[in-house]
Amino acid sequence: MFSHIAAAPINHVLRGESWALRCLQPFTGYTAKFDVFPFSVSLTVSDSGEVLASAPNAVADATFRCSPALALRALGGDQAAYHQVEVSGDTEFAQAVGFVVRNARWDAEEDLARVFGDVVAHRAVSAAQSLLRLQARAAASITRNLADYLVEERALITRRQDVETFVRDIDTLRDDTERLAQRISRLRHL
Repeated sequence: MFSHIAAAPINHVLRGESWALRCLQPFTGYTAKFDVFPFSVSLTVSDSGEVLASAPNAVADATFRCSPALALRALGGDQAAYHQVEVSGDTEFAQAVGFVVRNARWDAEEDLARVFGDVVAHRAVSAAQSLLRLQARAAASITRNLADYLVEERALITRRQDVETFVRDIDTLRDDTERLAQRISRLRHL
């Protein structure tokens, strides 16, 4: 069901990016599955390079798995998020799909300009971009504050440096214990 819903907006973006259609055309008949819990979307590449909802029994040639938060980061343009997506299947197809996902962009301003005019479209897109930047800064701030709280105030999470120090101390204790055991063994044999 979600595949039918997702195909139309994806194809709208692909039609606006002719290079993306050409990039996908060699993979006609290939199926990509996107698992973003709790949703799953399976799309098959058509001979035009556009995508169609896959047949119910279609086997995915490439599968992309990620959390909803990671998917939003990736769709928002966070390049680091793309590296965290779990990808399996046909490598060449997965790379082509990944390249298209990373680089194809919806030209919202152009679509809005057709309905409302250039000035309103430009202002609406600028306002939306400002809102998205504000939300990203707020999310980053909340994440930092939550991390500080969990590490410093509640001590539920240990800082990396503290764990590394603990591991070094354990290694030193183990080495010292082994040396002491060897000394005791030598003293017994005297």
